[in-house]
Amino acid sequence: MTTDDLRLLFDYHYWANHRLLRAAEGIGAADLTAPYPFPCRSLRGTLVHTMSAEWIWRSRWQGTAPAAMLDEQEFASIEAIRTRWAAEEALMRAFIAGLRDEDLQRHVEYSNTRGVIQPLMPLWQLMTHCVNHGTQHRSEAAAILTELGRSPGDLDLILFLRERAV
Repeated sequence: MTTDDLRLLFDYHYWANHRLLRAAEGIGAADLTAPYPFPCRSLRGTLVHTMSAEWIWRSRWQGTAPAAMLDEQEFASIEAIRTRWAAEEALMRAFIAGLRDEDLQRHVEYSNTRGVIQPLMPLWQLMTHCVNHGTQHRSEAAAILTELGRSPGDLDLILFLRERAV
């Protein structure tokens, strides 16, 4: 794994996130918080969880360990989520821009949100996990949006790669 590989994965990650957020533009509070049979229970819960996990992982890689996820109650609208996520994206991209290939082999130790120290793992594996975790929850958000008649369309990596090549 190289820094170029990770930049590509995170470019895909944000491309897919932007597609979701565009599909959700203008969604009302009732639809944003309506219950669904997914782990995060609503579109807002799913989006905030995904954004929160990204924030927590980046924080860990930079040496701090947040004790809790972001509170979804602080995000009353898609615009509020979009604004915070744009700030997180900028911070993540700045972090990635500062990495060298050899940094990816650095083993990271961190405490989870319950304060339990986790085993050392190479940074590249944790970063890849972050994108993969986003993929899982994007699929849940896409299912909710599709149910609401607002499908984000295909979110496949291959589509991103094809669009990028044009």
